Amino acid sequence: MEVLIQAAQLILSLSILVILHELGHFIPAKLFKTKVEKFYLFFDPWFSLFKFKKGETEYGIGWLPLGGYVKIAGMIDESMDKEQMKEEPKPWEFRSKPAWQRLIIMLGGVIVNVILGIVIYAGILFTWGNEYIATEGLKYGVYADSVAVNMGLKSGDKILAVDGEKIEKFSDIQMNILINNAKQVTIERNQKQEDITLPDGTISGLIKNQKSFLEPAIIAEVKEVTPNTPADSAGLLPKDIILGIDNSSTPFFQDVVSYLKERPNESVILKVNRNNAMIELPATVRSNGTLGFAITPMDEQITFSTEEFSALESIPAGVNKAYDSFDNYIKQMKLVFEPETEAYKSLGGFISIGKAFSPTWDWQRFWNFTAFLSIILAIMNILPIPALDGGHVLFLLYEIVSGKKPSDKFLENAQVVGFVILLSLMVFANGNDILRLFQ
Repeated sequence: MEVLIQAAQLILSLSILVILHELGHFIPAKLFKTKVEKFYLFFDPWFSLFKFKKGETEYGIGWLPLGGYVKIAGMIDESMDKEQMKEEPKPWEFRSKPAWQRLIIMLGGVIVNVILGIVIYAGILFTWGNEYIATEGLKYGVYADSVAVNMGLKSGDKILAVDGEKIEKFSDIQMNILINNAKQVTIERNQKQEDITLPDGTISGLIKNQKSFLEPAIIAEVKEVTPNTPADSAGLLPKDIILGIDNSSTPFFQDVVSYLKERPNESVILKVNRNNAMIELPATVRSNGTLGFAITPMDEQITFSTEEFSALESIPAGVNKAYDSFDNYIKQMKLVFEPETEAYKSLGGFISIGKAFSPTWDWQRFWNFTAFLSIILAIMNILPIPALDGGHVLFLLYEIVSGKKPSDKFLENAQVVGFVILLSLMVFANGNDILRLFQ
């Protein structure tokens, strides 16, 4: 069921983004009296799921959910309609329009995606505000997984700065280390401040990890005990704090979970702090690696902060958030071209995108990720690769500057090269997804 919910969110998000992107081409084309033959959500090789014709344009939904398109008369695009290009240019065709009009038509989709990202971010900030965990609000510091431990961090550390830059928000820690290729982290450990020099291979390790290497540390303070469970039988009570199991120290709840999961159906001894006195409670772990108790929720152990925005304040804040998304994604893309980071191995396709959506329907998370995808779509489409908007823009800029229009034959060959590049990237990214399913 979770997979279906994520798939539904993915399809809805892509549908919104594709339709509005293509409208960005469609509207200026119509304004400049250029004939648009087709407007499609998704691709329709051989057949379409739905279509109708209004005026000179056929509107439809294809069966291949890899994007969408508008087919503009007299333009060398994904349709590769060579027969039309052999005929004499008609006044209503794309190739007959001035270069500046063609440039606006080609830039329309990217511009719409940027504006859409800003509008969605502004709407999110106005509706929900910006909730975050301040680094100062981490009462027990961070919980470090194996990747973080290899970096020199320990559970309980309070991270103060990355490469000398103070970190205000917990969510910024990993991003700052990753995209800035950080060399040093300043921490507070045992009430003493010290600098940790990050070892070589840190970025590669973070990328391979495919998940956050830090999370807020929380203690195993019992909130309630489920009746007729091993925790109940052992005599565990609310307000008890589990500090150890058997001969292992478990200062944080994450340690407790990890220890119990590795010992299903085994007998253990819980070392509990009850009213500042240490007691031992024998218990038998259930087959699913649990005992049957709930802890004090994270939002009661950690201080959450929320920035609220009025309607007017949300607009510049939305612009800033869109810019941050743009800037961070560009920096992440650069890592792909640095072989030592092995970031290319982390590239993912539709499976990775789908997994980024919530397994339950969460509108805030849905719109956040849709806004991010809109910015990504703008970046990817403006890349100077033939078959993408950026490729067309590159050739149009050449025409405007030089006064010479590339030949139709050159544009056709460039389009083929672009398709090969895009298809190769798509196969590689989605192939990575498939390989990860079997790993």
